[in-house]
Amino acid sequence: MNWRLFAWGGVAAAALFLTIGGGWLLTLPSRAASGNAPPIASQEGDATIAALKPPKRQRPLIAIVGINEQTETTDYLMPYGILKRADVADVVTLATRPGPVTLFPVLKVEPDATIAAFDAEHPDGADYVIVPAMRRDDDPVVVQWIRQQAQKGAIVIGVCVGTMVVASTGLLDGKRATTHWYSLKDLREKHPTIHYIRDRRIVVDQGVATTTGITASMPMSLTLVEAIAGREKAEAVARDIGLPHWDARHDSGAFQFTRPFALTAIGNTLAFWNKEQLGIALAPGIDEVSLALAADAWSRTYRSRTVTFAATAEAQPSRNGLRILPDQVAAQWPAERLLQPVGSLAPAQALDQTLLRIEARYGGRTADFVAMQLEYPRERVPD
Repeated sequence: MNWRLFAWGGVAAAALFLTIGGGWLLTLPSRAASGNAPPIASQEGDATIAALKPPKRQRPLIAIVGINEQTETTDYLMPYGILKRADVADVVTLATRPGPVTLFPVLKVEPDATIAAFDAEHPDGADYVIVPAMRRDDDPVVVQWIRQQAQKGAIVIGVCVGTMVVASTGLLDGKRATTHWYSLKDLREKHPTIHYIRDRRIVVDQGVATTTGITASMPMSLTLVEAIAGREKAEAVARDIGLPHWDARHDSGAFQFTRPFALTAIGNTLAFWNKEQLGIALAPGIDEVSLALAADAWSRTYRSRTVTFAATAEAQPSRNGLRILPDQVAAQWPAERLLQPVGSLAPAQALDQTLLRIEARYGGRTADFVAMQLEYPRERVPD
């Protein structure tokens, strides 16, 4: 079963579940096999940092690439926001074609440049290329461009299901990698020479890095800051975004397809009479990381759809200069469907607060369902 059923089609997912039948649900585990994330040996951590050292420039150039037709919201915005906040590299957002990038499951942004314009300005290529999840794993334009950047010496970083995009380039053949828990079956079937590594949020092998699910782009970004500017700088940025600890440790067994996960997807999808359109006010200076995490989380409940609104149709500049286009032009939003601002909270705390608000509105199962999709460690409610 494909992860994209959850990223793009709740109705399709529920229809498939119902077609398979209730007997199949009984074969699913009642809970994930959660354990303790194994510690990371200091030698392994040091090797990861060494492997991610800037390959070319003293002040590196980081390109975050996406396709215009749907690139994952948090994969695209979180590395941008954290790395721009750190100010240890020049960071640009790119698209394969002119025009805005429609992110999924929510938000629309104006990228800094197209890949063609980037190539014209930087013929020697980027130092790092960050690859989010995309609607297509094998978009020929983006696949060819990533290959070319690697040939020019860039370190390629696949975030979440961006691993599948990087795998389509052939750069991961015979190497170690990880990906979002729900895409592991696809990775093994389509790219059998790749060696999957469990219990690691970040895996680096010969110029290519990969991560687990969506929220792993936060520790990945901090690891990159450490590789570029040292531990002290990374710790300062981590305090700023509200993440006191980060490394590659991960409990892979805590994330799997369970009966509560399936039942929540079905129940929330079929409750068509109880859907909400929730509004997030866009304003200049909004923190793009907190916005991405909150909007992404609320849009994965299968009970709500999140839209942004502003008084004009003009793009609103984020805290770090990214231009975000409102979904709707409106001066205000109905109070009962207006999401509370998260911009005053550190990004990591914004996600925790959002999950608590989802739990208060829709129940603990739905909050856990969202956290599972984001591959975010969270205390589960009892079954």
